[in-house]
Amino acid sequence: MLMFLMRYYKWKGEEQALFMTEKTLNGMANGGIYDHIGYGFARYSTDAMWLVPHFEKMLYDNALLLTTYTEAYQLTKNERYKAISEQIIEFVKREMTAKEGAFYSAIDADSEGVEGKYYVWDKDEVLNVLGTELGDLFCEAYDITENGNFEGHNVPNLIHTDLASMAKKYELNEEQLKEKLETARQKLFAARSLRVYPHVDDKILTAWNALMIAGLAKAAKVYENDSYLDIAKQALTFIETHLVQDGRLMVRYREGEVKNKGFIDDYAYLLWAYIEMYEATFERSYLERASERTQEMLELFWDEANGGFYFTGKDAEQLIVREKEIYDGALPSGNSVAAVQMIRLARLTGDLQLLDKAEKMYLTFKRQVEAYESGHTFFLQGLLLFAMPAKEIVIFGKKGDEKRERLLKQLQKAFVPNYTVLVAEHPSDFSAIAPFAAEYKQIGEETTVYICENFACLQPTTDVEAALKQLLDEK
Repeated sequence: MLMFLMRYYKWKGEEQALFMTEKTLNGMANGGIYDHIGYGFARYSTDAMWLVPHFEKMLYDNALLLTTYTEAYQLTKNERYKAISEQIIEFVKREMTAKEGAFYSAIDADSEGVEGKYYVWDKDEVLNVLGTELGDLFCEAYDITENGNFEGHNVPNLIHTDLASMAKKYELNEEQLKEKLETARQKLFAARSLRVYPHVDDKILTAWNALMIAGLAKAAKVYENDSYLDIAKQALTFIETHLVQDGRLMVRYREGEVKNKGFIDDYAYLLWAYIEMYEATFERSYLERASERTQEMLELFWDEANGGFYFTGKDAEQLIVREKEIYDGALPSGNSVAAVQMIRLARLTGDLQLLDKAEKMYLTFKRQVEAYESGHTFFLQGLLLFAMPAKEIVIFGKKGDEKRERLLKQLQKAFVPNYTVLVAEHPSDFSAIAPFAAEYKQIGEETTVYICENFACLQPTTDVEAALKQLLDEK
C-alpha cells in the first residue's frame, strides 16, 4: 500500500498520499513492532499504536519494508528512513543470513516457551545494565516503567517521545542525546544476547530471498553502498546454484535438500530481484537473466486463453483446478509482481509483447480489483506505470567517465518509478537484449544521452547537466 501511495503521490502530487505514507512509516519505526535494541520489524502489531508486536520476525516483512523505507528516503530525503533501512540490513545480515549467503525464513516469537521473553525488559534490569544516570535517560526515552506496558514487562518504543524536548530538559543537543541512547542500546543489546535465543526457521525460500535481494539492490543503489550489493549477489548466487534443478526454479532449500517446483511467486519475485540488480549495477547479464526467467514464467504459468498466471506450473502435479491468485495479502501476489515487472522489463528491452500481456492482465482481473481496490495495491502499481508518463533513458559512454557516472548516480538516487535507464559503452552492446537501443548513435566518444517517451526519442545530447535538469526538475 505504501509503495502504491508513493507512486500515486509522484504522479498526482496528492499530499494526502505522502502524509499517509510518512505517518505510517514513522508510526511503525516509533512503535514496539520495531526492535529498538537489535533492529528489524516484528510480524504485526496487536494494537492500533504499533506498541505490542507479535514478536515473530519474518524475512519477507523486513525485505518489503527495506524497499519501502528506501523509496521513502528517495522521495523525502528524510535521514531517519535511511537509518531504518540500514538497521534492517544490519539485523538481517547478523541474525537471518546463512553462512552460504542466503537468508533464513523467520525467527520465532517465543523463547523458553514464553512469547516475547527475549525482547522485553523490566526497569530494574535496564538500570542494572546501564547504571542509574544512563538507565533513567533510556527509560524515559523508551517508555520503560515499573509497571510495564506489556503484561508487567516493557516493550521499548518511542511512541510518546519527543527527543528535542528531552535534549533540552537534560541540557544536551539532540546529537549528544542520540549518542547517549546509542551507547545504552549497545549495552542492552550485549546483555540481551546472553538470553536464550528464539528458534530460527532456517529454511531458505526462493521467493522470500528474492524479495530481500531486491531490497538490498535498491538500498545499495540509493545509499551508494557496495557492501549491500555484495550481500545481494551472494544470495542470488546461492539461489542460482542450489535452487535451480534441470533449469527449473525450486521453492525451498534446507540442509542440502531441495523441494518442490517453483510457483508463480518464485519466478515473479526473482524477476523483480534481477531488475533491481540491473538498476543497481547496470550489468547487462541481469537483464539477460530477467528475460530468460520471464520466458520460462510465461511458458510454465501463463493462461493463453484468458490471461493471467496460474499459481502452479503446467509441469506440476495435475490438480482439478489450477488457481490464479491476485489478492495482495502479507505478500504481493505472483500475478501482481509479474505484471509490474513485465512492464518494467518491456520498457528496458523494447519487448512490447510483455506490455501486451500485462495489459491483458488488467482486463482479466478488472472486476476482482474494482471490487476491493485496497486489497490489490501492488497490482495497481502496474496500472500507475501505464498511466504515468513513461521515459526510457538510454546512455552511452565509457565506464568510469565522470559525466556518465554523475548522470547515473543522480538518476539512481531519485524516486522516478516511471523511468527506465539503459546503459552501455556502445550501442552494439544492446543488440541482443534491447535491439531498439542498438539502433542509436553515440556522439563521438562522449557520454551521450537519449531521452525517450514510449520509445520516441528526442535528439541525443552530450550535455549531462541539461539532461538531468530535464529529467529531475520537479513540476
